[in-house]
Amino acid sequence: MSAEERRESVVRAAITEFARSGYGGTSTASIARRVGVSQPYLFRLFPSKQAIFLAAATRCLDETRRAFERAVEGVEPDQVPAALDAEYQRFIEGDRDMLLMQMQIYVAVASADAAGDEEVGAAIRAGWAELWDWVHLRLGADSRETTVFMAHGMLINVLVCLGFPAGDRVWTGFDHKAGN
Repeated sequence: MSAEERRESVVRAAITEFARSGYGGTSTASIARRVGVSQPYLFRLFPSKQAIFLAAATRCLDETRRAFERAVEGVEPDQVPAALDAEYQRFIEGDRDMLLMQMQIYVAVASADAAGDEEVGAAIRAGWAELWDWVHLRLGADSRETTVFMAHGMLINVLVCLGFPAGDRVWTGFDHKAGN
């Protein structure tokens, strides 16, 4: 494999490891093992654990946006909210590690901010703001609709992370079957 292919493998493995164990609970050794490389080689690809995390977090946010982009291709403007909602629910139902990584991103930012590490928070906030802006424009630059959509997604994240099964009373009011 080329170095770029290895970097890609590291990012994918890091998403899984960080999603399941969080930033503090994930060792670079576990990421290296998952990829099948040595830890020293891992650090030739990325200068630090933080750099690996930021690459994984950025990928997570980018993949969320790309899923949304696919969902609205060729969709009439009045159907965009439903298309985004359906895609988000398909996205999180289909890839639990990406959902858990989203949640770990928010925890890592809070921890980094509390520790005075501005780099992590600034990078993640910039990526999240790009996602917000993209959604906001697709929803007709309607701040209320954007807020409702993003809040709805966050509630779905929390319910899935808490392990509520589909059909539980906490899912009442959702248009799509979620939480599988």
